[in-house]
Amino acid sequence: MPEISSKGQLMPPSPIRKLVPYAEEAKKRGTHVIHLNIGQPDIKTPKLALDAIRNHNIEVLAYSRTEGSDAYREKLASYYAKHDIEVTAEDIIVTTGGSEALAFTMGTILDEGDEIIIPEPFYANYNGFATANGVKVVPIVSSIDNNFALPPISEFEKTITSKTKAILICNPGNPTGYLYNQEEINQLVHLVKKYDLFLIADEVYREFTYDNKQHHSILSQKGIENNAIIVDSVSKRYSMCGARIGCIVSKNQRVIQTAMKFAQARLSPPTLAQIAGEAALDTPQSYFDEVIAEYVSRRNVLVTELQKIENIKIAKPSGAFYCVVELPVQNSDEFAQWLLEHYSLNGETVMVAPAAGFYATVGLGANQIRIAYVLKKEQLVRAVAILKEGLAKYLSI
Repeated sequence: MPEISSKGQLMPPSPIRKLVPYAEEAKKRGTHVIHLNIGQPDIKTPKLALDAIRNHNIEVLAYSRTEGSDAYREKLASYYAKHDIEVTAEDIIVTTGGSEALAFTMGTILDEGDEIIIPEPFYANYNGFATANGVKVVPIVSSIDNNFALPPISEFEKTITSKTKAILICNPGNPTGYLYNQEEINQLVHLVKKYDLFLIADEVYREFTYDNKQHHSILSQKGIENNAIIVDSVSKRYSMCGARIGCIVSKNQRVIQTAMKFAQARLSPPTLAQIAGEAALDTPQSYFDEVIAEYVSRRNVLVTELQKIENIKIAKPSGAFYCVVELPVQNSDEFAQWLLEHYSLNGETVMVAPAAGFYATVGLGANQIRIAYVLKKEQLVRAVAILKEGLAKYLSI
């Protein structure tokens, strides 16, 4: 039999999706599965975005520009200006989701064998994109004990070598929900200037910040115009995960020009989805005010209910819509699978994301899970009750 590539064999499975077969089997048995594992909001997509698709008068669904339509990129630049990010349409490449933006960014700035520093836990697909590009992830451990705040800069400096080319952060964080403050961003700015590194920020959850805390974009910082690259997406902002529209934003024109060559190889981003994305930019602030209030309420309900479970640790998120929980188990992968295969309460069980897959350091996160609080509060209350009873039974086995 022909051999699969080493790179393919090294590609990590998704910790978010790898338990799907067990969930499907549970459903076939008649068990209702409450999905806490995936960040698919139940918030309605803005009507004006959907109407833009319904009401278009396109007769030929043609390729768009490789970098995305002029109209959409101009409108994106205006959106960023409202967030104190001064860029032009020429600083933006529209991509097929934030995933492609990350893949293009890594391909643009990293050669095989190069190193990228990432605070862990981090969005699991960063591992996948790095593996696909032959890049080594150098993790810096953050702790649940301080809600996964930025690790000391001294820890970053210890890992910097001649192979280090970039630092990647997610702000607010997935899976942690942590929001970096201005001082933490300042420290990273100083570090990348000192060592002449790229600083990549995945800012797809920019709108979702809580407790009167402010998001600080790396492209709002002075002095790192040639270092800073933003990865962005409409998926979470407008509850448009299926649109698959994202972008790369950078004032470094060599980065943009090089990323364009990767973009040309895939021809163009989806035309209809760009139409929806362009329309979504007219979404009023009232939409976000309501969504943020809803997520804060859900977060508070989730944390309150989780606190009723003994011997667990909870990282209280201040952004995005994820929460990492440390359980009194040795292996959360086994526990999560057990919940789907062997447990139900009143005909229901829960599906969570084991957190080990959000770490690059082997062994870390083995007793943690990520919960996405993208469900209505009543479902969250029920889900935590199932988790509590299920955990008690699991520990008694």
